[in-house]
This record gives sequence, C-alpha cells and structure tokens, in this order.
Amino acid sequence: MRVAIRNVAGETVKEIELRDDVFGIEPNNAVMHQAVVMQQANARLGTQKAKTRAEVSGGGRKPWRQKGTGRARQGSTRAPQFSGGGVAFAARPRLYTQKMNRKMRRLALRSALSVKAGESRIIVMDDLALDDAKTKAMKACLGNLGVDGSALVLLAGRNANVEQAARNLGEVKTLSAGCLNVRDLLKYEYVIIPVDAVELIESWLSQVA
Repeated sequence: MRVAIRNVAGETVKEIELRDDVFGIEPNNAVMHQAVVMQQANARLGTQKAKTRAEVSGGGRKPWRQKGTGRARQGSTRAPQFSGGGVAFAARPRLYTQKMNRKMRRLALRSALSVKAGESRIIVMDDLALDDAKTKAMKACLGNLGVDGSALVLLAGRNANVEQAARNLGEVKTLSAGCLNVRDLLKYEYVIIPVDAVELIESWLSQVA
C-alpha cells in the first residue's frame, strides 16, 4: 500500500510503501473487540468496598424480645433492612484483569491499523517537528494536513514540543508508538505517524518479525 509522505505544511514530499501484513490485512472484528474489552477491564481498579452486617459497628443487643410485640423477630439493628445496617451483598475488592496471548494482541493492532488505512485515515509525515511548543502551531499543522476531527499522534521517541503543543487540544492525543493500543486507534478519527514511527511499528508488528 503506497501512501504519500507529507510535511508540516501539508505538502506531499514523497511516497512510502506500507507493509500489507501490517496495514492491509482483513480486519478481525472479534479480536479487536476482545482487545478493547481487555484493555477496559485492566484499567479498572477494583477497589470498591462496602461493609456487611458483620463489619458495621453496633447492634450487638437484640432490639426487642422474640415474641409478644406483634412485630417481626429481629436479632440486630445492623441487619440490611435497618438504617445504618450492613449491605446485603457488599462489594469486595477484586481483580478484573483479563489476558490475551501475544499473537492475538498483535492481530488486533494490525486489524485496527488496517481499518484506519482502509478509510484513508492514516497520515504519514516526514518529520513532525515544531519550532515552538505552541498550541497554535499544532493547530496550524493539523489544519494543513486536513485533519477535521480527533487525531492520535504516534511518536517514535520523546518530542517535547509536539507533546506540549498538543496538550491543550482536547481531541488530540500524543502517544509513543511502542504503547500503541487498539482502544486509542479506534477512538480517534485520524492517526498521524512520522516515518520513523512507521518503521518502529512495522518492525514489531510485521509477521516476518
């Protein structure tokens, strides 16, 4: 798959051949869905906690005698039906962690990249370099590239100017190419990748690698 390489001004400088085994496969929707569910589950802290009737304080004494009052028998005012009582099925701390094997994770990434490539939503740049860490400069760059929606900017390494310039743009996220994930790929409309980040992605996602 041949894609134009553009500069900060939005001009086409040359072309690049993207690997078909990374950017041109038949997307596997089931694996992509499983990867997103896994990522969302692994982001959960699982620290919720409520007290049962055995853990709340008070209520050690029987509130009234067993028989003769006309009321239902009760053994403690800390039972769930009383105000201030424990929770019947209290939430407990737990792990929500899910796992996927490496081949499935990489297949999900290749599928998401192929979806974006098939929709012509991948923009390859020769060098994403800004002179100043200004939000205005980042907005101008995105305008030159024709980005009219949300964008995910993948970087091969640290780029302080780009990261700081995009920080105040709510619909733009910068991410290291090594931290590429399916949820971000599907969440943002456009994916902007410098050439060095493309080489990094292809080096560990290609089936030859």
